[in-house]
Amino acid sequence: MNKNEAIAIFDSGIGGITVLKEILKVLPNEKYIYYSDSKNNPYGDKSDRKINELCENIVNAFIKQNCKAIVIACNTASAKSAQYLREKYTDIPFIAIEPAYKMVYDYAYNEPTLVMATKGTIESEKFNLLYHTYDNHKTILLPCVGLANIVEEGNREKIKKYLKEHLESYRGKVKNVVLGCTHYPLIQDEIQEVLGEVTFFNGAPYLAKHLKEVLEEKDLSNNKGKKGTIQFIDSSNDEQKKKRFFEILEK
Repeated sequence: MNKNEAIAIFDSGIGGITVLKEILKVLPNEKYIYYSDSKNNPYGDKSDRKINELCENIVNAFIKQNCKAIVIACNTASAKSAQYLREKYTDIPFIAIEPAYKMVYDYAYNEPTLVMATKGTIESEKFNLLYHTYDNHKTILLPCVGLANIVEEGNREKIKKYLKEHLESYRGKVKNVVLGCTHYPLIQDEIQEVLGEVTFFNGAPYLAKHLKEVLEEKDLSNNKGKKGTIQFIDSSNDEQKKKRFFEILEK
């Protein structure tokens, strides 16, 4: 693999941009291909077999483009398919996002915690292993059914209504909030409005650091030259998604 080949990133929609933004802070000179699978969004309510199938199709397309590393920027895809993909495609490194629940254990163990994630992530074997390993016995697991889709739409009124209905009962009762879906950091301010003063935990900065380490270890890092490029692909060819993606990226 060549240092100048692209890093591929995929998510069920544009939520993975929160991961890309963290990656750009530590790897600004790389070429990136971002794939938004909005045609099949959301992943959280699909079967394991279907998620594996969707991920496999995306990975095959990336491999045809000679990508040097693949970032799974979707917590559900990571929880359900990361191991499957690593076993099937042994020649390419996969860097997978996961809910930052261990960070609660490391930094705020005694505080009441709310984990917000998709139903698929919360029910996954991978997350349950993480949860039971680092359980602080003061944690609420909240499957936020449909929230990623509403964030994807970008309708602020719908987002506020959803958060009020689902989170208001936790106001004053939790101190930590694990953002277990890459869409949720996009509405962090709105979540804080409903819950009050809380500390957020997000796995994206740690994924970015790990990706940098993997590329350097394999001598694939492109740390010289001009600023890198970003190619955006949406499976439903939605021009509005593309416009919103680059608007968020520039914020």
